[in-house]
Amino acid sequence: MKFTKILDDALDRSVVLGYTKLGSRLRRTWWPADPQPKAMAGKRVLVTGATAGIGEAIARSFAELDATVHLLGRNPDKVSHSAGEIRRLVPGAMVVEEVCDVSDLDAVRAWCEDLSGRIEELHGVVHNAGAMPKERIETPQGHETQLACHVLGPHLMTDRLFPLLRDAHGASVVFMSSGGMYTTPLSVDDLESKSGDYNGVRVYARTKRMQVVLAEAWARRLSGVSGYDIRVESMHPGWVETPGVADALPLFRVVTRPLLRDTADGADTAVWLVATRPESVAGHFWHDRAQRPTTFGWQRAEDPELVAQFLDAVCAMTGTMQFTQNWQETRHD
Repeated sequence: MKFTKILDDALDRSVVLGYTKLGSRLRRTWWPADPQPKAMAGKRVLVTGATAGIGEAIARSFAELDATVHLLGRNPDKVSHSAGEIRRLVPGAMVVEEVCDVSDLDAVRAWCEDLSGRIEELHGVVHNAGAMPKERIETPQGHETQLACHVLGPHLMTDRLFPLLRDAHGASVVFMSSGGMYTTPLSVDDLESKSGDYNGVRVYARTKRMQVVLAEAWARRLSGVSGYDIRVESMHPGWVETPGVADALPLFRVVTRPLLRDTADGADTAVWLVATRPESVAGHFWHDRAQRPTTFGWQRAEDPELVAQFLDAVCAMTGTMQFTQNWQETRHD
């Protein structure tokens, strides 16, 4: 056990070995057991950004575990195609097609209200929707696209879907972050990325760091409330061969392609977290079925005052209750 812990940590710190398919292949020899067959039977899960890549693989994996999968994307044709593929590959799969642009906050509000009128409980949410535009683009509400897609939309959706998660009496929310978040600290300066030349890769890393901080804040908020049993985690999938990588990072893909994970490998930990609901401690950041530090050894922990400023800004932009308020007493749904 001690040797595998040392080896696991070494893989994680090496990045190249830990994030590629070499890392997951080796870790499979000691990591926790797979979910039981039909582990999600009778349960509902929502997967955003589920029309390609890791998201589609997550949705398929949940279907294979007998979950009813709410497959969400912003393009109706792509949603229909992905749902059809899962039904074709997984006999008897229960897939519900959902259309919503996660970066459009008005659309998120409307869609959450609609879903809440159709179902009574929700056992899992995987916030997988992502974007990495090369130029700065604003949403209908005037927010920078990556901030809205990775942070504001998922936060608002979690808030609005809370009653469904609560009523599941055992639910999990997973934010799909990225190992790239290690390259940048949390910053509240220029949240909308208006200053200087826009760099999509840099903004992607910044907003992925924000997801980790946001997930931790949600985990703290809900852990102090008795009777809810909602777990919130963030994770990164490693380096995965996806259409998004090919489009946004073509040189990286050329260099690393022989070592890139397939989408099922990238999807594994998200599915495992929702299906098995393991115990989790502060940080709540996972990779390859194990908790990982949110900073490297030479990086400082997040400044609590900076975190508070960030959370206040997210709540203000989404019109949701501040994390500093007594959420248990004032939340009425």
